[in-house]
Amino acid sequence: MTEVSARKRIWGWFFFDFASQPYNTLLLTFIFGPYVKELLGDGTAAQSAWGFGIGAAGIVIAVFAPILGAMADVSGNRLRWIWFFSLLYIVGAFGLWWAAPDDFNLVLILSFFAIGLIGMEFATIFTNSMLPDLGHRANIGRISGNGWAFGYVGGLFALVIMLTLFAENPTTGKTLIGIAPILGLDASAREGTRFVGPLTSIWYIVFMIPFFLYVRDPKPTKPRTMLSRDALAGFLTTLTKLPKSPSLFAYLGSSMFYRDALNGMYVFGGIYASGVLGWSIVQIGVFGILAIITGAMFAWLGGHADSRYGPKPVIRLCVLLLCLTAVAIVFVSRTAVFGIAVTPESYLPDVAFYIVGATIGAAGGALQTASRTMMVRQANPARMTEAFGLYALAGKATSFVAPLSIGVVTYLTGSQQLGISPLIVLFLAGLILLVWVEPDPN
Repeated sequence: MTEVSARKRIWGWFFFDFASQPYNTLLLTFIFGPYVKELLGDGTAAQSAWGFGIGAAGIVIAVFAPILGAMADVSGNRLRWIWFFSLLYIVGAFGLWWAAPDDFNLVLILSFFAIGLIGMEFATIFTNSMLPDLGHRANIGRISGNGWAFGYVGGLFALVIMLTLFAENPTTGKTLIGIAPILGLDASAREGTRFVGPLTSIWYIVFMIPFFLYVRDPKPTKPRTMLSRDALAGFLTTLTKLPKSPSLFAYLGSSMFYRDALNGMYVFGGIYASGVLGWSIVQIGVFGILAIITGAMFAWLGGHADSRYGPKPVIRLCVLLLCLTAVAIVFVSRTAVFGIAVTPESYLPDVAFYIVGATIGAAGGALQTASRTMMVRQANPARMTEAFGLYALAGKATSFVAPLSIGVVTYLTGSQQLGISPLIVLFLAGLILLVWVEPDPN
């Protein structure tokens, strides 16, 4: 096997974030989610359906993530797993092309979306577990932050391409720069917006090439004999010993709540802006560009702060900011901002929500990179993939809580604003559990 330099391995690893970020940016938040709202014609119904669909995918991820991680630790074949789940990502994303307005099958489209989401989440488990192999323990915060920032850059580029060349305004049929969708796509059939699925798929294929060229798995491949049984036994042992590792136990619980709440913000931000403020996909896209820019900047800054002060202070500050932001969202609507009545033509709600978006991007970017390095500090180095499987379990064991609770509260109250309120409780729970997390228990 050709020897690859440490620098190339790190950059190859960065490219996973760059390649996979459009699933979050384009599909979960800023383009496809609001498009589903347009097709259903009702923000409340769309928010509920989106919550139920993503919640179902989250249950699948929660059940299988730690077991697959344990199997990878036993076999050492992390790259093989990444190949497989990349295929699911590609198929699921591409399938969204069939979300045609005149023949929209909600169950089929949510199924495609869930397949791609499962592929992305599982592939992320295995790539995250490679982080401690990339550098000295003192440098992993900076490496994680730089990788996350690079991922945001990928999401930004993909979003700009989508807004300027493909996503059409449903009224004018033109993109953000005033042209018809390129490649001869039919704006009247919303082919420009629907191309977000194939674009996300093609983007991943192209930009995963450096990853597979330069990333090497240092774990030796072991015989597959009794692989599943050994992996399951090891995972169950780890699970039963969790209460004896109070810092890891508390961190998994804390991250379970605050990451679920953050994902709820990402998933429902675009639908909220569309349903409550009446924003078009193009306006939501501009909002997304702002959030991604602040996310990239603060992921990089957060990584450097992590290396200097450790991940815990970064996590604590970001969770607090996001909790306050969730409170602010509930008080921003087209008719009032923080209790101050405004006229329908007022720009104050729009400005307020842009500020909200910038804050979510900044705090979310720094929070995610610090959370990844905190998991490395808490985990057993010999079972790192299993640890990130548990981390995914922590992120997904209650991943259905945020979307389902938002869906249920939205349905019961008939209000998208009140429907966001469960996120406040989740952020507070995460903040409280951080008290028992040791910065560096190993």
